[in-house]
Amino acid sequence: MEFCIFTEPQQGFSYAEQRDFAQATERLGFDGYFRSDHYMRMGKGSPLPGPTDAWTTLAGLALETSRVRLGTLVSSATHRPPSILAIQAAQVDAMSGGRVELGLGTGWFEAEHRAYGIPFPAQRFGMLEEQLEIITGLWAAEGSYSFDGRRYTLVDAPALPKPVQERVPIIVGGGGPRRTPALAARFATEFNLGFQPEDVIAEKFAGVRAACVDAGRDPETLKMSVALSTLAGDSEAELSRRAATIGRDPEAVRDPAWIAGLPDEIVEKVARLRDLGVQRVYFQLMDLRDLDQLELLGTAVLPRLRAL
Repeated sequence: MEFCIFTEPQQGFSYAEQRDFAQATERLGFDGYFRSDHYMRMGKGSPLPGPTDAWTTLAGLALETSRVRLGTLVSSATHRPPSILAIQAAQVDAMSGGRVELGLGTGWFEAEHRAYGIPFPAQRFGMLEEQLEIITGLWAAEGSYSFDGRRYTLVDAPALPKPVQERVPIIVGGGGPRRTPALAARFATEFNLGFQPEDVIAEKFAGVRAACVDAGRDPETLKMSVALSTLAGDSEAELSRRAATIGRDPEAVRDPAWIAGLPDEIVEKVARLRDLGVQRVYFQLMDLRDLDQLELLGTAVLPRLRAL
């Protein structure tokens, strides 16, 4: 299994705090550092110091880390034209020496779009499908690339730069019963399901595997992953304190859709996820100033997970 850290910097964290967290992620032996792609805080609390752009941040981290995978979970199809996103991701891939992964979704946070004047069409799934086709087409093209779709038109695009990796991993996720599994089967190297209990994970994974079969693809070629809110403590008191810091009830975080508890509980949870076919786990950590929690996961939990 692979174990990555997933962060939400729009909740009020600077680039420097993200850099420190990503470097600690690398030092502690995790496989990747991923961040959301949002421009506005969700919920109550101070938004200071203000938002940071996902791909600008990843470009910086590409030069300030050396091993961990770097990516978005997930970029919003509404935020950038696909041709520009293809250039950005390919450039950061080169800057990182081939460590970039692209998560791409429809986008959902309407208030954020309204605040910043970003168009938020009611029908976004077709936009996502065309973006996936364009991005993969640009990266694979030998020579120029053209595309004539309902939402995007490209005429003799240079299809440059190319990523360093022969194939940049593409993450597609979501809980839709038909269209999302079909897109994952067609375009993705990884299917991700976020914030769901184990019974739902099993059900959705089965649907995606069936979509692969329908598309003539071996389901074993599609990596299965989950992203779950995570809270760790080496005592109940520490767990309660950390829950309060992120505005959560200590009892509520022991929800089936979370990874939460003392180290033994976290190891047991991940073992169950492995048995469901999970190949990569994203630990969503909300407090980027709490390096001690990351240290606890890296020293008291991660070595035991590697031994599963």
